[in-house]
Amino acid sequence: MPSGTLDFLEEPIRDETPEAYESLRTMVDVPFAIGEEFSSKWQFLPYLERGITNFARLDVCNVGGLTESMKVAGLAEAHYIDLMPHNPLGPICTAATVHLAAAVTNFAWLEIRTSPTESSGHYDEDLFPVQLTLEGASIPVPEGPGLGVEVNEELVTSQTFKFAEPPHLRRRDGSHTNW
Repeated sequence: MPSGTLDFLEEPIRDETPEAYESLRTMVDVPFAIGEEFSSKWQFLPYLERGITNFARLDVCNVGGLTESMKVAGLAEAHYIDLMPHNPLGPICTAATVHLAAAVTNFAWLEIRTSPTESSGHYDEDLFPVQLTLEGASIPVPEGPGLGVEVNEELVTSQTFKFAEPPHLRRRDGSHTNW
């Protein structure tokens, strides 16, 4: 592909070794978005200090909530690196990330799981009757107290929790194993 074709590569290596990313950095000129699985500012630090990443891909839920997210945002800002949060977990994570985006100066893009081809059920309106919604290309920050999400607790308590059976444990006839 010609240079400038891609805006970024998301987590191009599933490896938490800065040296591996430094090696890859010498081979491609596409910006990297790294960090969606990191659980602290300490994991982000070498990628920020060494200039390995172009976008800090923090996940508010993985990194330890809003407090640790703000610390990562501050470290990234000090290194002129923008945030591009990872956001796969539904309305509560989205709301927390929108609040983070409103509180920092180096927010760039937000991943959101809504598309015509994806029906993950993450934004179930019965389960989450009040939630932040996409309006055009943005999500307005709620004005009231809290994150701006309400959970239908009655519906939650009426549900039966089931573990999803991994495909490799299904029998050839389609029946399920008891595990």
